[in-house]
Amino acid sequence: MADVKKIATRQGYGEALRELGQAHDNIVVFDADLAGSTQTAMFGKAFPNRHFNCGIAEGNMMAAAAGAASMGMVAFASSFAMFAAGRAYEQVRNSIGYTRLNVKIGASHGGISVGEDGASHQCLEDFALMRAIPGMVVMSPADAVEAKAMVKAAYEHEGPVYMRFGRSPVPVFHDENTFTFTIGKGDVMREGTDVAVIANGLLVAEAVEAGKLLADRGVSARIINMATIKPLDEELVLKAAAECGKIVTCEEHSVIGGLGEAVCSLLSEKLPTPVRRMGVNDVFGHSGPAAALLEEFGLCAANIARVAEEFVRGA
Repeated sequence: MADVKKIATRQGYGEALRELGQAHDNIVVFDADLAGSTQTAMFGKAFPNRHFNCGIAEGNMMAAAAGAASMGMVAFASSFAMFAAGRAYEQVRNSIGYTRLNVKIGASHGGISVGEDGASHQCLEDFALMRAIPGMVVMSPADAVEAKAMVKAAYEHEGPVYMRFGRSPVPVFHDENTFTFTIGKGDVMREGTDVAVIANGLLVAEAVEAGKLLADRGVSARIINMATIKPLDEELVLKAAAECGKIVTCEEHSVIGGLGEAVCSLLSEKLPTPVRRMGVNDVFGHSGPAAALLEEFGLCAANIARVAEEFVRGA
């Protein structure tokens, strides 16, 4: 993919906020002293009177965002995923989720690809935490174009939304001029009939590459980008299960509580289907280069292809 343009999804987040700010004067953006990293600085530079640095006080930031939303504003609150979903969980649950306020949480630097920041910052539990909050929409885009479209869809959605964005640049799949995003709908990136690989976030790029490797080995893999984890695109998952017979899920998250479990919960009730969940297997991350960590934890194209092939061939 050396010739493919790569942009971090967090950049798409920042650009979308700036564009939304130009079109709508009811948007306010809160950040927890990380505006350069989360990319909300783009909005802050354009609209300084609507951008608030709450300092390293994420709980207070979520409460402030809830207060703004209660006054009719559409509030975006941003920090690293570890702090937005972890440190501020109580305020997200009680001040935003319980009251169903119109707050959109932009959580950057999720997963082990935060790299050298180490286990303390590599949030692998945020999908599980946010999925458990009633009424919370949970999403993770595959590329910067999808991230921009997702943020704009989140603005139009009435109610709380959690979006995870990545630190590392990822391949851009979508054409910004033609791409549209709908909350709760997945996207088939490659057709196939032997196995369906369902991924989100930066692992979509790895899954697409795995699909090419599998094709060379005589395995037809359907690759699905499932950017919305909650609400899950049940129709697309059930169709893939019925037509492919086996499913592999891939996420930069713990295998507990994320995309894999959402897919398994659906299938166990409506269409029992063999599934292999690929993610971080109930361990913490650790410091290291992002690419090396993804390979070490098996979240790379080569390992996805290996797992899928063995699954198809009954190994």
